[in-house]
Amino acid sequence: MTLEKPSSFVSILLIFLRLGLTSFGGPVAHLGYFRDEFVSRRKWLSEQSYADLVALCQFLPGPASSQVGLALGLSRGGFKGALAAWCGFTLPSALVLMLVAYGVMSPDSGLPPGVIQGLKLVAVAVVAQAVWGMAKSMCQGKKQVALMVLAAGCLLLAPSVWLQPLVLLLAGIAGMLLFKAADNADHSHLPLQVSTRTGTILLAVFFLLLLALPVAATALSLPALDLFDLFYRAGSLVFGGGHVVLPLLQAETVLPGHVSEDVFLAGYGAAQAVPGPLFTFAAYLGTSMQQLTGWLGGLTALVAIFTPSFLLVAGVLPFWNRLSRNRPIRSALTGINAAVVGLLLAALYDPIWTSSVHSGVDFALVLLAFAALQVWKLPVWLLVPLFALGGLVP
Repeated sequence: MTLEKPSSFVSILLIFLRLGLTSFGGPVAHLGYFRDEFVSRRKWLSEQSYADLVALCQFLPGPASSQVGLALGLSRGGFKGALAAWCGFTLPSALVLMLVAYGVMSPDSGLPPGVIQGLKLVAVAVVAQAVWGMAKSMCQGKKQVALMVLAAGCLLLAPSVWLQPLVLLLAGIAGMLLFKAADNADHSHLPLQVSTRTGTILLAVFFLLLLALPVAATALSLPALDLFDLFYRAGSLVFGGGHVVLPLLQAETVLPGHVSEDVFLAGYGAAQAVPGPLFTFAAYLGTSMQQLTGWLGGLTALVAIFTPSFLLVAGVLPFWNRLSRNRPIRSALTGINAAVVGLLLAALYDPIWTSSVHSGVDFALVLLAFAALQVWKLPVWLLVPLFALGGLVP
């Protein structure tokens, strides 16, 4: 299945760096970019395995798309590979947001509205292609299609990220009742250099830090420890990632007076205009709070908010590889994967479609981008600058 297997830190870094520079559109779009890069182009894993991995990361707290990237990096190059994937995908937007916090770049002097609109239209096509491809693979029977439609309908009627884990859980139960897994199922076994013993230790460290950091921060009153505790909890306790973490960050930074409401909103606006994960907003806040000197605070906040994802992904995946061979679990995953397609389908409509397609011209451009990806097989990284430049045309 695998056509190439990069294992060096630099090779993985360069792959994810390109994604970190071009992956606009939010977490669902990021999953589309990853699918195009690692399933369609590089053949790192199968459609089935990718859907299983997405399903797992949807269940974990933290940013699902970043966790998928960490898992892919971990499977290709161990812990160095995970670090390379994180650096490449995360640091470009984090550095831009830290510059915004320093005032070197004003949020008002960001990308022109036409460029942003062009990038949003590419994101619509990328997600549409991901939904199309995954639906063909994951929803081949009437029962899978029914689960996909039910999942999408639930999330559209009651749009709440807190509903997502519940829908996936119910789909898993339905899968165990409705489907019989084949003995030769293409399970989501990722080649890992992490043992179950190491995984157990990492999961223990995750829970230990979650419990011990608030106690240590209160007892020692060290600015660096306070900052790390704040953002570690934010990365540990939020399901759905992205926008879901914003209310918690606002409560922890604006209400105590660490930053003003205007500074918070300005940074949030800037975070919408950069590629990569929205969790890099932590770098902006850490730089703005001045609990530590400028960039040091930003780097501390950035590392802290992503540390739970490192620990959880590396801790859970060794057990996941074992569980995914179990036939009842495979049956559950058949249902869960259909629901994941429904989740992506619902997100394709709201917020991606509703916030991007406002006219017949927009729709025509989305069709053009979709055909370029699906039929003409143009790479996403080529479409992104073309549509961005096209947004400058009056």
